Amino acid sequence: QVQLVESGGGLVQPGGSLRLSCAASGRAFSSYAMGWFRQAPAKEREFVAAITRSGGSTDYADSAKGRFTISRDNAKDTVYLQMNSLKPEDTAVYYCAAKIGVGVVRTTHSVDYWGQGTQVTVSS
Repeated sequence: QVQLVESGGGLVQPGGSLRLSCAASGRAFSSYAMGWFRQAPAKEREFVAAITRSGGSTDYADSAKGRFTISRDNAKDTVYLQMNSLKPEDTAVYYCAAKIGVGVVRTTHSVDYWGQGTQVTVSS
């Protein structure tokens, strides 16, 4: 089992940047594929970005491509989401997600563990 704790959310102006972190504890972090999802009010939770266990491969939602970067540091048991050029439509609660095994975690039903979420608000 793994526990996930997100941090780094907040209020930012359009065009600004934020870096989210997700610290993991418990079972070996490097055995999990990791991802970020988000959920805006009255909307379903949606995929944002994913990274394989080794960090050698990443995947992004179309809305995130070119603006967001997912990375991980297996020595620190942490996954990051660097978000640049933020837009008001990026406003949501952002969740860290973990999936045991190979591949990427791209769908909510493939997630084995969730963090509690961190609020990101993009507004002037």
